[in-house]
Amino acid sequence: MTGRILIADGVPTNRIVLRVKLTAAYYEVLRAGSGADALRQMAREKPDLVIVSADLPDMGGAELCRQMRAQGDAVETPVVVVTPDNDRTERLALLAAGADEVLARPVDELVLLARLRSLLRSRNAEDELRMREVTHKALGMPEAATAFAVPARVAVIPVQPEIPVRGAVTSLRASLRDRIETVTPDMALRQDYAGADVFVIVDTGTRAGSGLSLLTQLRAAPQFRQAAIVYVSRPDCRREAASALDLGAGDLLSQGLDAEELVLRLPRQIARKRTEDRLRDTVRNSVRAAVTDPLTGLYNRRYALPYLSRLAERATAHERSYALLLADIDHFKLINDTHGHAAGDAVLVEVAKRFLQNLRGADLVARIGGEEFLIAIPDAHPGAAARTAERLRGAIANAPFALPGAAAGQADVTLSIGVAVASPGARDLPETLLDKADRALYGAKGGGRNQVMLASCPAPPQLGRQGPVRAVSGGR
Repeated sequence: MTGRILIADGVPTNRIVLRVKLTAAYYEVLRAGSGADALRQMAREKPDLVIVSADLPDMGGAELCRQMRAQGDAVETPVVVVTPDNDRTERLALLAAGADEVLARPVDELVLLARLRSLLRSRNAEDELRMREVTHKALGMPEAATAFAVPARVAVIPVQPEIPVRGAVTSLRASLRDRIETVTPDMALRQDYAGADVFVIVDTGTRAGSGLSLLTQLRAAPQFRQAAIVYVSRPDCRREAASALDLGAGDLLSQGLDAEELVLRLPRQIARKRTEDRLRDTVRNSVRAAVTDPLTGLYNRRYALPYLSRLAERATAHERSYALLLADIDHFKLINDTHGHAAGDAVLVEVAKRFLQNLRGADLVARIGGEEFLIAIPDAHPGAAARTAERLRGAIANAPFALPGAAAGQADVTLSIGVAVASPGARDLPETLLDKADRALYGAKGGGRNQVMLASCPAPPQLGRQGPVRAVSGGR
């Protein structure tokens, strides 16, 4: 399942129709017929997202949002409210009460599913960072100091010259303490705007979807990747709106540029962006010295083992799978003995670099021994884990390594990798899964090295042609 969603609606037919749509999109669905029932299920089941009707039999949507936000566990849970009609006043009131999105009936399935993906993507990314922060606290590291909150930098970008934004920008400046600027698409992509907190892409001109290219460029550029993006589109551009969310927009104004609505949405995007920045800084700065390997810059065993405990807890709670990979450089002792320890260090650094280039940001890579590495992959089934392991093996074996100093030249390096996967709902301890991966690694070594072996497979899977294997003995 891609997430657990609670539907709260007093009309059984509405719940059934929405449940069918969400189940077809591989969501796990919970249902409640009243606000009180929804609050009870939220406390008990802890859904990833909540869809509520604005006209529940025992309370309005705004009241339910306020009560949900008052619950400690539900403060950050995304909430989508469905209203009987597209009433602007009600939409603004619901956003002010804490709703993340307000959609009118009949709900556009295309936009709804894109919005759910966007909200859950943001929630999961923040959960991942929070989980790493919890690991940091469990290791006894001091918390990072809270920085003084300075006004945010917000760039409003009309993607076509004829799109009017002056009035809205004036209203934003009057209502918010943040620095609001109007810029062209070309200006937004300059290095000067690398520090912007939020980009508001206004795509309400005659050429629908003109802002999607700009959105893609902002999300692809490293200097803009962490900025929040709000996309503004016309009501008749449903496909463009859905595409914007899937391309990485964090929020959407689908009814055009409404300054009052933007005043309600912008602070939430700014707060979320700064929370993520803070969490990243906590991991990057406070933990680095104690829990990273000084040679490769990867996490070390001290960080990796507590992290695995939290990964296993989350996987069990949400009935998700995860994979552990143990990778070991073949005949590493021979590299040190033949070319010197400086060459061995250079190989370790390059292996770490190639790993990071071939893994997702959510995947954990740690050096847990002299030439042994641990990779933890959330939400990975056996096939995906095996493909990832084979990609890593190929990234090492398919290109020679440059050696420094007196050993200047090139050397062929290979890996053996053991893979173990925890099935959804399985309660295996991380130590048990590590042991399975370690046994698979020994199997790969015994089978000739430079290969991948799954813990559940009696023989290495035939994922690709093996790279060169050194015909020497000794070492793992």
